[in-house]
Amino acid sequence: MKNFFKNIGPGTLVAAAFIGPGTVTVCTLAGVQFGFTLLWAMVLSIIATIVLQEMAARLGLVSGKGLAETVKSEIKTPVVRMIAILLILSAVLIGNAAYEAGNISGGVLGLQTLFSEKTISVASFEINVLSLVIGILAFGLLYIGNYKVIERSLVTLVILMSLSFIITSILTKPDIPAVLRGMFIPAFPEEGWLTIIALVGTTVVPYNLFLHASLVKEKWKGINDLKAARRDLYVSIILGGIVSIAIIISATAIQSSEISNASDLAKSLEPLYGSFSKYFLSIGLFAAGITSAITAPLAAAYVAKGCFGWKGGLRSKKFRAVWIFVLLLGIVFSSIGIKPIEIIKFAQVANGLLLPVITGFLLWVVNRNLVMGSYRNSGLQNILGILILLTTIILGAKSLLKVFNISF
Repeated sequence: MKNFFKNIGPGTLVAAAFIGPGTVTVCTLAGVQFGFTLLWAMVLSIIATIVLQEMAARLGLVSGKGLAETVKSEIKTPVVRMIAILLILSAVLIGNAAYEAGNISGGVLGLQTLFSEKTISVASFEINVLSLVIGILAFGLLYIGNYKVIERSLVTLVILMSLSFIITSILTKPDIPAVLRGMFIPAFPEEGWLTIIALVGTTVVPYNLFLHASLVKEKWKGINDLKAARRDLYVSIILGGIVSIAIIISATAIQSSEISNASDLAKSLEPLYGSFSKYFLSIGLFAAGITSAITAPLAAAYVAKGCFGWKGGLRSKKFRAVWIFVLLLGIVFSSIGIKPIEIIKFAQVANGLLLPVITGFLLWVVNRNLVMGSYRNSGLQNILGILILLTTIILGAKSLLKVFNISF
């Protein structure tokens, strides 16, 4: 058991990254609006995440480089390389800065269900104290610059989050046969397509591919640890999937159009299932917010490091400057109530473009003999990868159409 926990780490950080407030909210709305019928979309999303993240982890262990570094070194045409680097930097850095506000706000929602909201006045702004608390916690863990400390902290928070959401779903006493039908029999309810896109989009996260390829180098020595890395990945992502499914199940217990996020769900569950359900769900939402508030700036810093070829570790000044920039923007937007609509709109567009592009880059790189040698993709891995790539192209196109309010 000691060795098992010793080898758990990067995969858990990836799970911590994709189970953020956005995922919690999307899963909540999926359960409220469609019951168990979209659970299959989450199951497929988890399979896709495992396939892509395994490629990213294998790339990191075999090449000793992150995904951004590999893309930069393998694209020989200067113009194409510059476009790829600009796309990656703009989407991950600016996108993560925009979504960081959502991560911190999500953690605040969890705390506000348990504590009264407090603000302090600075000039003409009202600053939310809870946003500052979450920001300071995230800053402290990242500034320490010790991978093991960050890893253990996030593993603890993920376990707390997992237990919170799973216990909440058990308290609602779901119909097990209906849950199983929802997981394994695809259904496409009217008006459900956008929710399906959202479920996939909040689980298969582009920046996690960069994060995972970089983190495996911090945790393990090389390709000899591939078996341990895969075990870590499978356990962590499946656990993350179970958490997402538990949130959908919990939300299915409430049939109310008044629910718009997980905080509303926590308040609505209390009269039916007692105050414990509220507390479990609120703690889970807080843990989801703070884990994503840590991993998003960390991923952005690793991407910048790879794109610019910076040397040094977690404590280098340039590395710290990037995550501090992302974290500060998130704190500011969250604490003073600014809604960065245009930035978030850009982040959605960039994310829609980035996922298929990065999936394509990843598939290309893990099939190159010069990079992967005998550890390149198998035929089955390529088939699964191509299917995922085609799906991301379709979903990316639908996301862009949604952003620009274009319908056919």
